[in-house]
Amino acid sequence: MTWVVFAVGVAVVVFTAANVVFTMVLPRRPFGIDRLSLVVDRAVLRAFRWLSRLAATYEAKDAILAPAGPAALVVQLLAWAAGFTLGFGLMITGDHHSLGDGLLQSLSSLFTVGASHPGGAAEPSIDVAAGAIWVVVVALQIAYLPTLYGAFSRRESLVALLESRAGLPAWGPEVLIRHQLVGIIDTLPDLYASWEEWAADVAESHTTYPVMLLFRSPEAWYSWVLGLVAVLDAAAIHLAVAPSSASSQARLCLRMGFTALDRIAAALGWIVDPDPDPEEPIDLTFAEFADAVAQLDGAGFPMERSAEDAWPDFRGWRVNYEAVAYRLSDVLTAPPAPWSGPRRHLRTGPVAPRRPPQRHPSERGETARHYGHVVVGTRPVRGGRGRFGRRAGP
Repeated sequence: MTWVVFAVGVAVVVFTAANVVFTMVLPRRPFGIDRLSLVVDRAVLRAFRWLSRLAATYEAKDAILAPAGPAALVVQLLAWAAGFTLGFGLMITGDHHSLGDGLLQSLSSLFTVGASHPGGAAEPSIDVAAGAIWVVVVALQIAYLPTLYGAFSRRESLVALLESRAGLPAWGPEVLIRHQLVGIIDTLPDLYASWEEWAADVAESHTTYPVMLLFRSPEAWYSWVLGLVAVLDAAAIHLAVAPSSASSQARLCLRMGFTALDRIAAALGWIVDPDPDPEEPIDLTFAEFADAVAQLDGAGFPMERSAEDAWPDFRGWRVNYEAVAYRLSDVLTAPPAPWSGPRRHLRTGPVAPRRPPQRHPSERGETARHYGHVVVGTRPVRGGRGRFGRRAGP
């Protein structure tokens, strides 16, 4: 019987060590033992989401959710400590100790490297193994953090740059409208190219390290999910309403964008249709699309098709990413932007981006022209000064 207990302890230690290696060392999408880390992440996120129900505003809710990522890392470390304590405790118990003494000695071996033996007679080989393994785990965790924060910094830098192009919260039609209003449509291909590379980076980092999903943007109204959806919607609208003038980079951006979302969904264990029918219905209504096209037309965006003619192509693109984007936005409690789906954990409806006024030096003392639209619910208040030189930009 003691050998059976010893063997079970060995199995627990090997299983926990494998989870450590697959989570922090092997750069692959979770597929086996390492999926246990997803259980920890989900449990931590649910706990913080429950706490966030106490908040009355979105900013307060975001502040409560912000520590979820670091908390998940700490809870994961504690889970590994518990696994090693149990495994080595069973091994010591199998060598003629009581279970209580075995667990106590195992815990002491992990954190004092076998320097004390409060649980009975020393077991030198097990004590040294327990202490050595825990030192390695802590070293790996220390090296793991810079990798996470490096990926976080790369993700957020482009999201922050999108504020002046897509507003807060980010919205796809707003990208095209603002570029038209300040005469920088020629920069859209570069924007699409940058977000294609960004999507590839996020697909790699967020599938290898799913805990990255719990790390929120530094500003409450920033969101990498909304930023990606906004750029994808902008590219889809551009291809739908002006197919001959739209850059080929728009297609590449769309392809990499919904591929990244599908890979993240697969890493989370969600069922994803890899090749949806372009004729399938989407949640976004034609009326919403037509209203956005009318705003584009009012801003002077060069269009070749009407909303009715462009709708089938736009729907054919959006069906590839809408479902996953909506689910991610809801699970991560992203800001309630237009065209980003419902939020079960928020009390307010969609918030449209606030567009600053267009001002010129000659307009001093005059009423500035303001290209705004109706805002539903509470909205973030931003400054009115532009970011494209003396003339106020988007």
